[in-house]
Order: sequence, then C-alpha cells, then structure tokens
Amino acid sequence: MKAMVLAAGRGERMGDLTAVRPKPLLDVGGRALIEHHLGALAAAGFDEVVINLSWLGDQIVAALGGGTRYGLVIRYSAEGPEPLETGGGIFRALPMLEERADGPFVVLNGDVWTDYPYRSLRDRFGDGLPAGDVAHLVLVPNPEHNPAGDFAVSGDRIVEPGTRGDGVAATPGSASRYTFSGLGVYRASLFASCEDGIFKLAPLLRAAARAGRVGAELYEGDWLDIGTPQRLAALDDRLRATR
Repeated sequence: MKAMVLAAGRGERMGDLTAVRPKPLLDVGGRALIEHHLGALAAAGFDEVVINLSWLGDQIVAALGGGTRYGLVIRYSAEGPEPLETGGGIFRALPMLEERADGPFVVLNGDVWTDYPYRSLRDRFGDGLPAGDVAHLVLVPNPEHNPAGDFAVSGDRIVEPGTRGDGVAATPGSASRYTFSGLGVYRASLFASCEDGIFKLAPLLRAAARAGRVGAELYEGDWLDIGTPQRLAALDDRLRATR
C-alpha cells in the first residue's frame, strides 16, 4: 500500500513565510513539517511515498532526495507552475500510486499535523476497501476556524446532505457534521470520470457519498490544520517544549 503527501500548494495564508520557501519545508519542532509525515509513514510500515510538486517544488526534491534517510522510496509527481488542486493532483499521480488495479492508497495533506496511527489504515484497508466503496475519510471534531464542518456522517458512512434555502448545507436527521482531516484512503475508480487538469476532490467525494460509496471514521486525537503563521508558531512552541 502506497501513500501520497500533498505538497504542491503555495500556502498563501502563510504570507511571507512561503514566499521563498515551500510550506512543507517550514520548520516545526526542529524539523521540516513534511519530515514529520515521512517519519510517521515509515514507522507505520509504508515504504513508498509519492509527493506532488508545484510551488518551489525543486526545493522539496533537494531537501528530501530519494527518501533513503527516512527509510522510504520517494517519487515525485510534477504539476508544473500551477497546482492542480487536490483532485487533479491525485489524478496526475495515479500511475505511481496503484499497486494493483483499483487497489487502495493513502493520501494526506502536507499542511496538517496529527498523531493519527497510519498503520491502522494499512491494517484495515491494505487488502482493499469494503466492496463498492471508493473512499474512506478520516474526520475530526470541528475546529474553531471551521465550525460548520465539511461532511455529514451517519454511523460509519459519509452521507451527502441537502442544502437549505440560504445555501448552507443541511445535515440529515441522524447525522453529525465533522471536518475532513485531509487524510483518506482512495481507489482510482473514484476518478474514473476525470481528465488530467485542475479540479477539486470534494465534488467527487460528495457524488460518491450520494451513491453510498464513502466510509468514514472520527478521530479525536491530536490534529491541527497548519493554515496560518500563528498556528505554525503555536505548534512549534508545543513540540519544542515536549522534546
């Protein structure tokens, strides 16, 4: 089972911090943010990781190389000067991710921090997602900056909500809304109708959820979206204090 770390975006909310340095290489707790992910993936038994590249991607390649010092094989998926968004980025990398036809692979956002046990995804889905499913999403309790959440969950399934008259998503009666952690397991068949180019992942997931093909779990451990300099600094302080 292979993994992909999404690292192509510019991270514009980080301001001057990412003007000359890609967000995955920002220091947190004495290491580049992406190095924490690579170490955790290697410790969980993953041996091959794909990283997509766009903004200052050459710096990422120079810093990480082929992955030997992390106990990994790193392959790079180049997207050119304009990032392809999450959906387009995964689609471009599909030839590097499948170990067998429509086999599962893990994708995680490079700009989050979590202590999620990646090995559990390998143990549960290494042989495949449940029959008919094309995705499994890890959700987290809604943080202050995303109080409405991203997806509605009923039991262990993503359910596609309706929309109220004011344009706000309405949660089905027995469902609760949570925030997508940026971590998921996918099959290539999720992208069967797609073509190479710029497109988002969320519409594909919502369409699959309407067909009952997306599983979910709620993770209540350590998770943080490193979306602002303030959150980066707070995490850096916390990690250095606990080293």
